[in-house]
Amino acid sequence: MKEQGNSIVEVAGLTVAYANSKVVLQEISFNLPSHKIIGIIGPNGAGKSTLLKAAMGLIAYQSGSIKLLGRAIDKVRRYISYVPQKETVDWDFPASVFDIALLGRYNRLGFFERPNKNDKAITMQCLEQVGMAHLAKRQIGELSGGQQQRVFLARALAQDATLYFMDEPFTGIDITTEKAIITLLKEMVAAGKTIVVVHHALGSVYDYFDWLVLLNHKLMAVGTTKEVFTARLLEKTYGSQFPCFRDYSNGCPL
Repeated sequence: MKEQGNSIVEVAGLTVAYANSKVVLQEISFNLPSHKIIGIIGPNGAGKSTLLKAAMGLIAYQSGSIKLLGRAIDKVRRYISYVPQKETVDWDFPASVFDIALLGRYNRLGFFERPNKNDKAITMQCLEQVGMAHLAKRQIGELSGGQQQRVFLARALAQDATLYFMDEPFTGIDITTEKAIITLLKEMVAAGKTIVVVHHALGSVYDYFDWLVLLNHKLMAVGTTKEVFTARLLEKTYGSQFPCFRDYSNGCPL
């Protein structure tokens, strides 16, 4: 599916509050371009994961609007893929690596349809792409954190979406897996996909992302990484949680 206009994600006046009336996101407005890897960064509790959940229609919001591919999520869900934080997944669920990856094909099926040989072949190709085909029969809970993340990426690939939301996909994995995943994400973008990633490690931001959303309950900045990944805007976004007031625009590690 082709995105409408120049923006693949359009957020206007978004406000999200919990049941205790605590405002998590306040009057957030921004547009994101297509065919980019876009990072969402900010301090702990800033509302980064909440933003993805609101975009996916998983939580209600008090005011504002979100359009993906120019339409509401219910109209384009088939073309949107969501990879949640690993901590939110029940890893004891009795499913194999192949079963989890195959779930990516279900959004493309009719109500009474079941995956066919082609769906299963695509799923195996996706597992091969992330280096997990040899563990296709392994129970998901028996895998390491990095292997589990590769399986969820294979599920996202199997969906063949246009827009991907990923919530901290690099948390709790080894550096080899992280490098393999970011290489694959860049290949996906080169093939026409758009990827939005909640991320927390500032040292890799400049190398990983084309665009950034800086968030701390309110929108602090949005734009190309070169434009907004500066000491001034990072200090504004992180406040006392920002550990070092240096300019990270040259990719300086923490």
